[in-house]
Amino acid sequence: MADQASSSITIDASPEEVLAVIRDVEQYPTWTNGISRATIAEPGADGPAKVTFTMSQSGLSDEYTLDYTWAADGVSWTLAEPSKLQKSQKGSYALSSDGSGTKVVYLLTMDIKMPMIGLMKRKAEKIIIDTALKELKKRVESLR
Repeated sequence: MADQASSSITIDASPEEVLAVIRDVEQYPTWTNGISRATIAEPGADGPAKVTFTMSQSGLSDEYTLDYTWAADGVSWTLAEPSKLQKSQKGSYALSSDGSGTKVVYLLTMDIKMPMIGLMKRKAEKIIIDTALKELKKRVESLR
């Protein structure tokens, strides 16, 4: 069963600057922990429509493809098909102006193939989300 996890962070940049970093998926391996490759499988009008990722973290590795839907205020994605580790994945970044910065809300729902106690799974999802937000903030603010 998949549970939704969420967290948010405020980044000292405009929503457009934040979204530009999110859209530049091929650069993820240079600043995102665990992602070793990101390949655009299908370009889109507003950003990549389909991206294949290779990840390795905490002794686990996977290759998976996400289908993206881009909007002016964020992006959402779904797992294109089950992978070695994942049954499903659905996520989004929602961006909104927050004073002189941008509030980013990250929602993630994952269903993994390996059995995991609910508490451990929720803790792992929280770590994934919090790490992703901190890395995004660091990357965006380093480009200013």
